[in-house]
Amino acid sequence: MKTDAMQHFLKVVLVGLTLAATLLPSVSAADAVPTGMTQTLQTSSQALGDSWQSVATQTITAGGVSFAYRELGRQNGGTPVVFLVHLAAVLDNWDPRIMDGIAAKHHVIAFDNRGIGASSGSPSNSMEQMADDAVTFIKAMGLKQVDLLGFSMGGMIAQEVVLKEPQLIRKMILAGTGPAGGEGISSVARVTFYDMLRGFFTGQDAKQYLFFTRTPSGIEAGKAFLERLKERSENRDKDISVSAFLAQLQALRAWGQKEPADLSVVKHPVLVVNGDADRMVPTQNTRDLARRLPNSTLIIYPDAGHGGIFQFHADFVHSALEFLGR
Repeated sequence: MKTDAMQHFLKVVLVGLTLAATLLPSVSAADAVPTGMTQTLQTSSQALGDSWQSVATQTITAGGVSFAYRELGRQNGGTPVVFLVHLAAVLDNWDPRIMDGIAAKHHVIAFDNRGIGASSGSPSNSMEQMADDAVTFIKAMGLKQVDLLGFSMGGMIAQEVVLKEPQLIRKMILAGTGPAGGEGISSVARVTFYDMLRGFFTGQDAKQYLFFTRTPSGIEAGKAFLERLKERSENRDKDISVSAFLAQLQALRAWGQKEPADLSVVKHPVLVVNGDADRMVPTQNTRDLARRLPNSTLIIYPDAGHGGIFQFHADFVHSALEFLGR
């Protein structure tokens, strides 16, 4: 199917699923597809909370975009850890155990890119544009140097950032991701759409299929993760729009077809992490990424998929803190 026809087909089906989810609210797959539901955004005048469940959402304007963001652990000082999120995700898609765990020792910041969640502007349709936006946000926050934690698409954005602005980055953690041109990355849209349909027709959240294995331990870990995402019951972020989701799929397809970058120039310490059975960004890409980065450490979790860091969140937080603290 040609690209234009595929995008039209995806848009039609996504809208259909959105309407169906609205009519059938008991179907948990509604969390995996854009609902267009507008929810209250806390303003920067509110006091920061002390956990991901309650921390205020703030905004900062730069480059003509009002970026929505949340931060924890500012009192810890040191190099802030900036989080770059995955496909179709907003602030509420970060695992509270990871955010709170790393914020116990570090200053943690997560934000919505332009046109995503509560951030204004038109969504970017390339990793390069998303990286530019990330740099714009970081500099607008007055940060001279940061650590990056990028999951999935966020890990791809992180690679572009470190190539564009190497002096801005101290260390990176890249999870569930791979290098440009990696095997199977251009097929993320197909895998995602297939699992969205599986989730819809089985009454489950698509992330149960996309992020976790279908073994008993994987299924149990997926259910626990999805429950944790519901812990923030008030002042949640806006869901991603259909147009933004399609723009991100376009960016992923282009990234998967792009010539690999020369990552040997990246001398920064990098922690590379994934599960051993990632369907979205096949695990061989993670191993390849670690080989391409000259100062990398690799962790592969057993019986785990794309969401290995969520399944093994306690071990991941421990490893991340140890890595960041070196």
